[in-house]
Amino acid sequence: MNMITNHMPTEELQALDAAHHMHPFTDANGLAKKGARIITQGKGVWLTDSRGEKIIDGMAGLWCVNIGYGRPELAEVAARQMNELAYYNTFFQTSHVPAIALAAKLAELAPGDLNHVFFAGSGSEANDTNIRLVRRYWQVKDMPEKRVIIARTNGYHGSTMGGGSLGGMSPIHAHGGKIDGIVHIGQPDWWSEGGDMTPEEFGLMRARELEEKILELGVDKVAAFIGEPIQGAGGVIIPPSTYWPEIQRIVDKYGILLIADEVITGFGRTGNWFGSQTFGIRPHIMTIAKGLSSGYQPIGGSIISDEVFNVVAEGGELYHGYTYSGHPVAAAVALENLRIIEEEGIIDHVRNVAHPYLKERWDALTDHPLVGEAKLVGLMGSIALTPNKATRAKFASEAGTVGFRCRERCFANNLIMRHVGDRMIIAPPLVIKPEEIDILITRARKSLDECYAGLKEDGLLKSA
Repeated sequence: MNMITNHMPTEELQALDAAHHMHPFTDANGLAKKGARIITQGKGVWLTDSRGEKIIDGMAGLWCVNIGYGRPELAEVAARQMNELAYYNTFFQTSHVPAIALAAKLAELAPGDLNHVFFAGSGSEANDTNIRLVRRYWQVKDMPEKRVIIARTNGYHGSTMGGGSLGGMSPIHAHGGKIDGIVHIGQPDWWSEGGDMTPEEFGLMRARELEEKILELGVDKVAAFIGEPIQGAGGVIIPPSTYWPEIQRIVDKYGILLIADEVITGFGRTGNWFGSQTFGIRPHIMTIAKGLSSGYQPIGGSIISDEVFNVVAEGGELYHGYTYSGHPVAAAVALENLRIIEEEGIIDHVRNVAHPYLKERWDALTDHPLVGEAKLVGLMGSIALTPNKATRAKFASEAGTVGFRCRERCFANNLIMRHVGDRMIIAPPLVIKPEEIDILITRARKSLDECYAGLKEDGLLKSA
């Protein structure tokens, strides 16, 4: 078996990459000039690039490698499943063991009456499923005009036409438009938008925008509300404590469906199996992906409540599905991933070891002149960069200028920490150890220092 460890020189790989490989969310010409960083290996929380540099992955891939890289068990399970049944579909009244076993396991792990799973290939696809599910639900209940879904500005639900429309990212909408029947309300981002209110007052105000929107559109028109327990791609926006209880009160009062997008917050990230448990949310549908297989195989899905399932089932055939819904190899790998999370006590490790230690080290970053706030739930955190902590000021430069410069310093220092605008965000593998947290923080501090020095030198430490 040929492992591609003996590869061509980095420059040749970069040239081939630029010539033929179109990257997601990337300025192709900008990347071609610079050359992609070629990642060749992963072990635990560490990546190796084609030049032999060791990088600490503060983003768990794309929020997904929860159990860390290089677990041979998942490779063995995949090989075994490929030899036994590499593929079969779940259309036409057939099923197979991995999909059955995984659906049953997810029903056991999910809170409340979330007992049914519709599989997809990704979180984006699962959110496309959710649009159809909630609209179908109201059709079967003889209320077809209930089809509007309310979501949030700066929320992220994928980049397919459906998922991208649900998300509140205007650059995504600008590239190809959005589907009808989706409206957005404000996000619970106190740091940037809270003004003189306390976080608690602001959380209530933002939640009550949902009630105002329902009343403005008419209860007879609104099908569902969708939100991430913590906005991930929006910058790890952790809502004030008042926010989710008020959202829950409103959806209960008006009898609309609640979709919790747990693509990032699921499978241990927040210190519980699901973010809904961390925030006391009772969703009718939960979107899952990423940590479901720790990224070892592409798989996503919707975990659906008894109520929604039973109504949709009454309506006869559901005209929806994907070639790879419940793909046997992906399902087998996901099951083994869940076994590892459970049997190795990885969620306990997050709660009792990694989170408390990272929180102590993360909070301490607020003594840095650039850092205005540091927030962390479980193992997802953000820091807000600011030229003036007292006023929570934005930089005079275009949003994201400073964040990008900081991210570039992180990358140069072999730390993967992302920026969203002028917020820096992390979500390391859940298996990170205290000594690795020390390395992550040391590299983060060094990068912040270098970023600060560069901003000073270039006269960019100005408030808007």
